[in-house]
Amino acid sequence: MVKPHQVRGSQANSALTIGLIGVGGRGLHDSGIAAKNEFARIAAICDIYDDRLAEGRKRYSGAKEYKNYKELLASDIDAVMICTPAFLHPEHFEAAVNAKKHIFMEKPAGVDPKGCQRIVDAAKRADKSKRITVDYQQRYGTDYRKAYEILKSGDLGAVKMIRAAWLGGPPPTRTGHPQSEEKIRNWYFYRETSGDIIVEQDCHNLDVVNWFMGGHPVKANGYGSRAMRTIGDVLDNLSVSYQYANGTVFSYSAHQFGRQTYQDISETFICEKGSVQTSRRGFMVIRNGKPAETAETKYDITQDAVNQFIDGCRNGKLENAAFHAAESTLMAIMGREAIYTGKEVVWDKLVKS
Repeated sequence: MVKPHQVRGSQANSALTIGLIGVGGRGLHDSGIAAKNEFARIAAICDIYDDRLAEGRKRYSGAKEYKNYKELLASDIDAVMICTPAFLHPEHFEAAVNAKKHIFMEKPAGVDPKGCQRIVDAAKRADKSKRITVDYQQRYGTDYRKAYEILKSGDLGAVKMIRAAWLGGPPPTRTGHPQSEEKIRNWYFYRETSGDIIVEQDCHNLDVVNWFMGGHPVKANGYGSRAMRTIGDVLDNLSVSYQYANGTVFSYSAHQFGRQTYQDISETFICEKGSVQTSRRGFMVIRNGKPAETAETKYDITQDAVNQFIDGCRNGKLENAAFHAAESTLMAIMGREAIYTGKEVVWDKLVKS
């Protein structure tokens, strides 16, 4: 572990200065959490659109403004938050590594295998005195970590089957912009900019399963369609079956039909002697067919991810989360390609593509 005095901006009486790249809804959400931390300050913002910079200006008076992310990275900020469209993450991450900044990046790692590999290659070169966090926030949530420890204790026996789902609604649709800006303003709804819903949103569930299982699945089969969606070209419902190397089957389903329909955002690990169900609302452990332990999460666990990032940067509690972030993103891409092709997709072939 790097000692606190070795980490730039880590002194107890010094606020971590943060630059935000991407002043969209998620960027303002993540940076808003950071701004409430007494040990951090949003010192710079960057976006290609004037209206988004204006929104950032309302929140962060006095922050330096940039339209070119390279200029922000060349400044003397300590850390950067990368909250840009998913297809830009590899480019922006690589530049932030080269600039030797602490990095907090939104998921996913990219939208294709080459982008994920670019993330991994950059992460290997990263300054070891810098913290790299990717916003797979379940990994930082207090109750998720408790559930993980319960499962890994072996008290429930081995995991024999897994199911998970993201059955919920879509993000908001932006309007009032020129058609030439559509694929950036509404980047989430286009395959080339978001990677489709399984890569951009559903990767959260998949990351939890990889984390709890200690690795990635080896193959996938899947189906998906556009049953209700009218914007863009991404799916609005899907189902994927994954299999791990030890034979464990993981059944996954997702939809974005909205709040008026059935909702379920959770992961369930079915074991020899019971089960563990996790979600952003808490967890439940089943033993002998009855609830044996429960926890209720009453806050947005993104707070855990952001605040642990700030504390880690300042006090030398370092990590390089880019590697598992790329792995979970590739798992999502594997499921997507199984859906698109209608064929079984094998991990080893995917990562070489």
